[in-house]
Amino acid sequence: FSASMWDVMLFVFSGVQSRVVLNTRETAFALRKMSLNKAKRYLEDVLAHKQAIPFRRYCRGVGRTAQVKNRQPNGQGRWPAKSAKFVLDLLKNAEISALQVKGLDVDALYISHIQVNQAQKQRRRTYRAHGRINPYMSNPCHIELILSEKEEPVKKE
Repeated sequence: FSASMWDVMLFVFSGVQSRVVLNTRETAFALRKMSLNKAKRYLEDVLAHKQAIPFRRYCRGVGRTAQVKNRQPNGQGRWPAKSAKFVLDLLKNAEISALQVKGLDVDALYISHIQVNQAQKQRRRTYRAHGRINPYMSNPCHIELILSEKEEPVKKE
């Protein structure tokens, strides 16, 4: 993991060699520092096309939408259903595990770290005209997720 894990009240969760496209990075980046309940609600809205995921890095050829206007200056966004569903399932699984294993308060959990890395490409072949063969690759990814409990602010005396 690339984040420091010195917190006492956190829960670490990861998905390795996940069969979702690397553009899941955009979905994960949109969820950073969100509370767990807000992130789940946001992803359900993405699946229902009520909110869009802003595309920042992998944005070539991505159309503009009014739903991204307030979150991203270029207005480019999409509704990546497969990656949103995968991350939503990951969040639900992490929530249940954090509750059962560590006994953390679900309402106080927030996403303190989420990261998507490239995984090894899976190779297939496509057969072309005149006896040629071309590669037919998929781009899976690794997903790291750290849930932490929000600390109550200390009052000044």
